Amino acid sequence: MKEFSPKWKKSKSKRKHRKYLAKAHLKLRHKMMSVNLSKELRKQFGRRSIEPRKGDVVRIMRGEFKKKEGKIVRLDFKKYKIYIEGVQKTKKDGTKVNVPIHPSNLQIKELNLEDAKRLQNAHKKINHSQDMASSKKS
Repeated sequence: MKEFSPKWKKSKSKRKHRKYLAKAHLKLRHKMMSVNLSKELRKQFGRRSIEPRKGDVVRIMRGEFKKKEGKIVRLDFKKYKIYIEGVQKTKKDGTKVNVPIHPSNLQIKELNLEDAKRLQNAHKKINHSQDMASSKKS
């Protein structure tokens, strides 16, 4: 079977796009699982989206659980799904099961900034854009 190619740029073919997603390596899957930021966070960090982490508070924007908020409990990079605290369905035998949600249907309300490296990466884009603006003026 053909290996994953990082040189692949684009294609209109759904089949090729599905194959690209299925064969992507873990680092690339992290990038592709980015979630939109709320308006307040966009202003604060100067970014439109960011990679989700366990502990982030998110709001569901689409689907059966629309407008529900909760903390991220688990990230499944193999299936491109996110599990959220309090978003559950009841099975016929009465047990509750977490419902997986695609990252495109979520919006981050609060970031888990316990990790100093994540805070640094979140601000990286702001610092870079300020440096670019100052270099153009001089």
